[in-house]
Amino acid sequence: MKELNKRHFLNYSILIPYLVLSILGLIIVFSTTVPHQIELGLSPYQLFRNQTIFFIFSLFMIAVIYKMKVEKLRSRGWFGILIPIMLALLFIARFFTPTINGAHGWISVPGIGTIQPAEYLKLVSVWFLSATFATKQNKIAAQDIDALFDRHKFWSNFVTGWRFWVILMIGAVVVMPDMGNALLIIISSSMVFAASGISYRWTTGFIKIFGGLSLFALAILKLTGGNIIPSVFSSITYVNKRFVAFANPFQDTGDSGHQMINGYYAMSNGGWFGRGLGNSIEKKGYLPEAHTDFVFAIVIEELGLIGAMIILGLIFFLIMRIFMVGISAKDPFNSMMAIGVAGMFFAQIFVNIGGISGLIPSTGVTFPFLSQGGNSLLTLSVGVGFVLNISADEKRRELAEKTEKYDVSDVSRLSLVEK
Repeated sequence: MKELNKRHFLNYSILIPYLVLSILGLIIVFSTTVPHQIELGLSPYQLFRNQTIFFIFSLFMIAVIYKMKVEKLRSRGWFGILIPIMLALLFIARFFTPTINGAHGWISVPGIGTIQPAEYLKLVSVWFLSATFATKQNKIAAQDIDALFDRHKFWSNFVTGWRFWVILMIGAVVVMPDMGNALLIIISSSMVFAASGISYRWTTGFIKIFGGLSLFALAILKLTGGNIIPSVFSSITYVNKRFVAFANPFQDTGDSGHQMINGYYAMSNGGWFGRGLGNSIEKKGYLPEAHTDFVFAIVIEELGLIGAMIILGLIFFLIMRIFMVGISAKDPFNSMMAIGVAGMFFAQIFVNIGGISGLIPSTGVTFPFLSQGGNSLLTLSVGVGFVLNISADEKRRELAEKTEKYDVSDVSRLSLVEK
């Protein structure tokens, strides 16, 4: 039997949508950033060039991750290096960099642009929990919750346990303050927790508590008009403005509600079929952050509701294919990692669209692939690289099992070449 290279197991139902969305994202970035750069008196193509460089580097990272053995990716040794590096970068961003739109979190690197550690921490948290819970499957299968949570040695094991590091990662992002990425880490980590095999009572209980608290918080914002943060907390007044805009954007059209209202205008201008690619009115100085947080409003304005729905359909197809890899995977790490990546994608879409539509307060979360932001694109791409590798590993495993079932002699001749 002919040896099978790893490329024979490549999942094109994930790779092709990813490539289409990434290339479409470059077009949207070009359309939305050129007017923004001209308005600021900067090079019109600078942000587009940066996004293109990140895309090329993303393809390289996908290739590197795909070539690696899943056993190496499953190793927990990575996190003794990655998590301290991420936390150190967040510390630098918080205390040694200027604020951007009321928050820290970006580290300027000459020749590259900016690095946003919180973006990468989303994927690191999913990876960390997947690798951790994969080693606890015997305890989970036995429903040994005491052992899983180390209840009998709670304080002595807390600092070295997974709970401490998850809380630390979320807390480090919150103090930026970056509530959007903190929320994404919570949601995607919860997806891994739910997929780990822990009793459904724990999962459904967490969903009920989280959902109940979220609805209560949204109700409070609506009832109070969103003005709930005292003015003495000057460092996070921008958060209060977003709450006020969520409660009633038309209450302050010139300040807190300005972005939300112009986002509504952009979506209204688009109608069913849009004004045409590049013909947005709102991106020409009217809608702040038209190339990042509110890029999907510009997509609707230029491509119309139908064009936007086609893009959403393609993204949800990609998410479902990733999710199905996790559902069908037999290896615990493979399953949790794929489901966590799918959850990360879905959470980012939900939070972004929820923000621009007024369903939830705007949190500054970018739209996957379409928003300008090389850090976001690289994080999503690395996630896709993980899933492609996991999918190939599961296919190889399934094919080897089928071959062994029908002809044991074929197993020795059927191998997956890691090159």
